[in-house]
Amino acid sequence: MVRVATFFGISFGAFLFWQSMDRVHVWIALHQDEKKERLEKLMEIRRVREELLQQAKQTDTLA
Repeated sequence: MVRVATFFGISFGAFLFWQSMDRVHVWIALHQDEKKERLEKLMEIRRVREELLQQAKQTDTLA
């Protein structure tokens, strides 16, 4: 009887472990996606800023 209870206890513990690891992996993936989106936004802002600076330089040289 003790062996059966131990088996079920270990099985339940393994199940809880795998469930928690699955949640950890999802959490990590979400944070990586958020970081990637944030970096893409920053790169877009820098690109637009550079374009605007180039346009401002061109209009200054024409004026």
